[in-house]
Amino acid sequence: MATLASYPRKRTTQPTQPHLSSSKVVSAIVRYTILVILAFLFILPFYIMLRNGLMTEAQVTSPTSPLIPTELHFENITELFSDPEVPFVDGLINSTIISVLQTIGQILICMMAGYGLARIPYRWSDGIFYSILVTLMIPFAVIFVPVYVIVSYLHWVNTLQGLVVPGIFSGFTTFLFRQFFLSFPHELEEAGRVDGLGYWGIFWRIVIPNSTGIIAALSVITFIAGWNAFLWPLVIGQDPSAWTIQIVISNFLNSQNVNLHELFLSTVIAILPLVVIFFFLQRFIVEGYKQSGLKG
Repeated sequence: MATLASYPRKRTTQPTQPHLSSSKVVSAIVRYTILVILAFLFILPFYIMLRNGLMTEAQVTSPTSPLIPTELHFENITELFSDPEVPFVDGLINSTIISVLQTIGQILICMMAGYGLARIPYRWSDGIFYSILVTLMIPFAVIFVPVYVIVSYLHWVNTLQGLVVPGIFSGFTTFLFRQFFLSFPHELEEAGRVDGLGYWGIFWRIVIPNSTGIIAALSVITFIAGWNAFLWPLVIGQDPSAWTIQIVISNFLNSQNVNLHELFLSTVIAILPLVVIFFFLQRFIVEGYKQSGLKG
């Protein structure tokens, strides 16, 4: 009679859950608590401005106005844009045009300069690069008057070119592009030379399509700097038709009959484009700075 051999059954074990020590739990709770508090402190001023912008004048000045209003007056937005004494729409348009033109011009010029300094060998490349670094150490207040004299001599006061052209060149942007192109793969350039491309063809057909990260990062930074510029537009844009949004808000503060809800609302609208741009493109900003590196 045949006997069946009995084999020991394999014991199935359930995967063990990673055990979190009490110190790690406490550390995570403290860390996230601090982050929540910091987020609240950063968001609170923006919320107060938005709340005051959608309240009446009496509610804004009232010491007993609630933190969360029961009624919002969205007609304040229409009132702000239709106010004949405040060129708010013109300020938004001027700021947009100036920031876009400065961004396009600065990125193109500084990118070509950075590529030339990093990849094209010539005798005085190091001297030119160090001269550009020196410009980073000179405060704008030192060159403000000479630049204004030149702009005035060219009759560019109260003109678009007077507001745009002086902000096109940036030693900082050139420096970051140069550092990025130092680490650009030589193999891609050699492949372009095999196909018969020169420096210009390699730059436009190979380098630029493979440099979108640093281009996006510096474009965002340049746009934000142009949008927030105050001193130069204040001096050059003397006519109300040439005011940027920052100058319009400044005149709000100096006005005799200022409407506080319009002041708060205009500030929120002026900040909103930058918040949206940074929110959607912050990844490119971080990656761009990582890619630029500090290679010498």
